[in-house]
Amino acid sequence: MKRVIHPIEQESFRRLRARLDTSGLPPLTRAVVERVVHSSADLEYATDLVMDEAELEHAHTALHADAPVVADVEMVAAGITRRETVCRLREARSEPGLTRSAHAVRLAYEEVGPGAVWVIGCAPTALEELLTLDASPALVIGLPVGFVGAAESKAALRESGLPAVSNVSEKGGSAVAAAALNALLYHPASTEEIL
Repeated sequence: MKRVIHPIEQESFRRLRARLDTSGLPPLTRAVVERVVHSSADLEYATDLVMDEAELEHAHTALHADAPVVADVEMVAAGITRRETVCRLREARSEPGLTRSAHAVRLAYEEVGPGAVWVIGCAPTALEELLTLDASPALVIGLPVGFVGAAESKAALRESGLPAVSNVSEKGGSAVAAAALNALLYHPASTEEIL
């Protein structure tokens, strides 16, 4: 089913591209950068995001082959508009040495196993927990926000060698994490241009 793009979204992307030249970026990188900038109205993401086009291509293929998508919190899940997601935060419990978000990652991994796309936009401890598992993800969108542990957890993600979308700074959040995933879902499986 072809996505219908509202005129307001078209105008928003026109204005974004008038202020930020993304024409030299590879297709999926461009899609992610533009969708994240669009969702945040923050042009600095263009230089803050870190990703690899080949990893995005692999994740794009996996998503279009119905790889499971796991969200760390319900706000991320709510922002993902074209796919059902797994989010186990409601069932998760905290205990000494384990946050509720980290427990939710364990519960989700028990359900989906390897090969999922993980979208973490809220809790650095969720990202840290994912890095302790042998999850073999198709992609980790690691964009948690915060002053405690966010930048460090994203640096650990990049150092892990897992296929990832992250950013260097402390900013992030549910909206931008969902936007990065939506960019891959909205991008057609064929080479036709969108937006």
